[in-house]
Amino acid sequence: MFEDIRAACRRDPALYGIRSAEVLLYPGLWAVWSHRLAHPLHRAGLPLLPRLLSQVTRLLTGIEIHPGAVIGRRLFIDHGAGVVIGETARIGDDVTVYHRVTLGGRGWRRDPKGSRRHPTVGDRVVLGVGATVLGPVRVGDDAEIGAHCLVTADVPAGARLRAGQARETPDRSDLGPLEGPARDGPVHSWPPQGPATDVPARRGLPMQETPDPGLCAGNQQRAAAAPRTREEQRSRR
Repeated sequence: MFEDIRAACRRDPALYGIRSAEVLLYPGLWAVWSHRLAHPLHRAGLPLLPRLLSQVTRLLTGIEIHPGAVIGRRLFIDHGAGVVIGETARIGDDVTVYHRVTLGGRGWRRDPKGSRRHPTVGDRVVLGVGATVLGPVRVGDDAEIGAHCLVTADVPAGARLRAGQARETPDRSDLGPLEGPARDGPVHSWPPQGPATDVPARRGLPMQETPDPGLCAGNQQRAAAAPRTREEQRSRR
């Protein structure tokens, strides 16, 4: 217990001076200590009680560690919300785990019952926020898995994995509502406008007549040749 407290104080920048006493409130420590009680009961074949202890700890801390998981010394779970460690997971010494990390399997279709279906994590590994490691893969010693990385294959020792970063998009505030979509979504008009009421008319420009697509070519010619005013009708007579 004392080396767990010492490891947390060394790796968390928020713990210094008199604030070091706050380490006793960290849910990651309570989850690790609870697992150290549940794991021997699980190995002894005692039914129900180890899993009950694990679920009560999950309810209190938000961290779920299966009693069957093997955890090394000085594991530090920072924040801890949403951490899931599966039954056959193996974690080495001096590992740091941030919140929303999952050491899980690949699903019931691919993982038969009783098989080793969870990752093996080496010593001094750092698992960043939201990192997900699935399947019976091995993460080598001193590796760093960045935030939100998805790992489904072995990671060599000392590797540094990083997920894609967010990129800035061009500013479209200089475009009017008719040149492109607005920031909060596309521009819609209601009721729907026909072909004669086009975009230039909405801008105050003269509207051009558009032939009716329902008329065939002959009807269009006859309609164009037909008199449109009474003066044209009198002149043709």
